[in-house]
Amino acid sequence: MSAHKATAAGATRRHVVAVAVTGNAPTFELAVPCEVFGLDRSEVSDPWYELRLCAAEPGTLRTPAGLTLHTPYGLDDLAEADTVVVSACERRVQLDPPEPLLEAVRAAHASGRRIVSLCSGAYVLAAAGLLDGRRATTHWMNATDFARRFPRVTYEPHALYVQDGTVFTSAGTGAVIDLCLHLVRQDRGAAVANEVARRMVVPPHREGGQSQYARPSAHPPLEPSALRSRRPDAGLGPVLDWARERLHEPLTVPALARAAHLSERTFARRFREVLGTTPLQWILQERVRLAQELLETTDDPVESIARRTGFGTAANLRHHFARLTTVSPQSYRQVFRSGA
Repeated sequence: MSAHKATAAGATRRHVVAVAVTGNAPTFELAVPCEVFGLDRSEVSDPWYELRLCAAEPGTLRTPAGLTLHTPYGLDDLAEADTVVVSACERRVQLDPPEPLLEAVRAAHASGRRIVSLCSGAYVLAAAGLLDGRRATTHWMNATDFARRFPRVTYEPHALYVQDGTVFTSAGTGAVIDLCLHLVRQDRGAAVANEVARRMVVPPHREGGQSQYARPSAHPPLEPSALRSRRPDAGLGPVLDWARERLHEPLTVPALARAAHLSERTFARRFREVLGTTPLQWILQERVRLAQELLETTDDPVESIARRTGFGTAANLRHHFARLTTVSPQSYRQVFRSGA
């Protein structure tokens, strides 16, 4: 699909994303927001974001790979941003976040800014008190430590990323891409996020949670054959692709199980183990996701989109679409209508 030039309703200026960076910040997690928000993608959606890297500590900032960060922006600039991102941080910052950074994040949150942490940056948000009473996640390797240090936070060990109100947290490394694309999807719609993902050569949306990648902590090492059987897709990739091509058709668990060459019971169990949801719930989510893209990129009436996505009737589409996105198909189209 070609790039879509789309502008969310009411967008008249660049959405400013400010990333607070501390010394020895992990390079990959810092590079992801630069890739997603920092490249000029105005041919996809105009205006695109404006990225500002903000030094969260005095002195020269370096990454573990030896890169040096020179930026005119500091903590005072967080207050001017629309989205404030706390990048992943080294253990020193996790254990004792700089007080000026905590104060700046608190002030940005109090001003109504969208607050995001990447990977271990969740430690900063938790230390600032922004996660008290909220759901949050971070890298699975920090799960036990994070939960112990911040008992007021409802820690989500399996999630790739978590949104609780205007506060977002992500798991580690690759999940940073998932969250950044999710933010684009919220701001600009599914078609724009899909195009960005396509250019990055990554999936626009990954199924399941980080538990499929975590190393078991309370069990003996698995034999190689067992490890092969527990790879991330656990052999489900082909049947997921098969189902996505047939969302307009009646899809049942027996049909999916036959396509996967598994018994219904084994298929349902493996599906939940790998993707963290049921086959029917996954199908529903995929149908809504397809409906979002069709609403953005076509002039088809809702009745036609309902048939193309397997919902059958417009009433059925409206019901499930509103339940999963909190808005009606018509409202979604008005906000994210794309000039294909």
